[in-house]
Amino acid sequence: MQLSGKRAVVTGSNSGIGLGIARELARAGAEVVINSFSDTSEDHALAAELSAETGVAVRYIQADMSKPEQCRALIEAAGGCDILVNNAGIQHVAKLEEFPSEKWDAIIAINLSSAFHASAVALPGMYAKGWGRVINIASAHGLTASPYKSAYVAAKHGVVGLSKVTALEAAGKGVTCNAICPGYVLTPIVEKQIPDQMKTHGMDREKVIKQVMLARQPSGEFATAAQIGGTVVFLCSDAAAQITGTTISVDGGWTAL
Repeated sequence: MQLSGKRAVVTGSNSGIGLGIARELARAGAEVVINSFSDTSEDHALAAELSAETGVAVRYIQADMSKPEQCRALIEAAGGCDILVNNAGIQHVAKLEEFPSEKWDAIIAINLSSAFHASAVALPGMYAKGWGRVINIASAHGLTASPYKSAYVAAKHGVVGLSKVTALEAAGKGVTCNAICPGYVLTPIVEKQIPDQMKTHGMDREKVIKQVMLARQPSGEFATAAQIGGTVVFLCSDAAAQITGTTISVDGGWTAL
């Protein structure tokens, strides 16, 4: 398989986009480490299920990505990696003057700083092998903005900048770094928001999706976690060896507006 012999670490990957990425990497033959801040039997069972489904080794390693030392320990516990997908992220919405400082700190730590800490530990091993892929999951909000999302937009813009710096430092060493910028992706969390939005706006499911949730996504369709995962697999391919230091939007045309 395409990625046989490669080890991938995907942060924040026991659900949603991260899990979709982990599944596509495993299907491509990579050994995969999935991660979240919890450490439950369900987390480890999920890894076992994914391994049984794809026929490759999948492990679950707990790490709180808000804590620098745990970000770094994750890569060490994995035994290093050939592919690092910095996906962990959280969100909070509030007016700037009302935005809780602790929420700001947590969003910057998990959405941005964790990518720095994990990359700092992973890169030397990639350089030694002469091959590696760092793929940072940014957002359409890494390229544009929305009101009431100050910390998230700042963090995701930071992820894009970090990706460019990483790419420049890794140039000529067989290692690439890029940022994927998804728009609205249909994840379990987003799915749970739909009924509340229907009540708030007095609309049926189809109208609230098209007119409210996807108002800024010209395709009128959600992206899927599998599509984000497929983009990650492409960036790991030989065809993408000269794609580095850039952003790839998977947003249904959002950032074309």
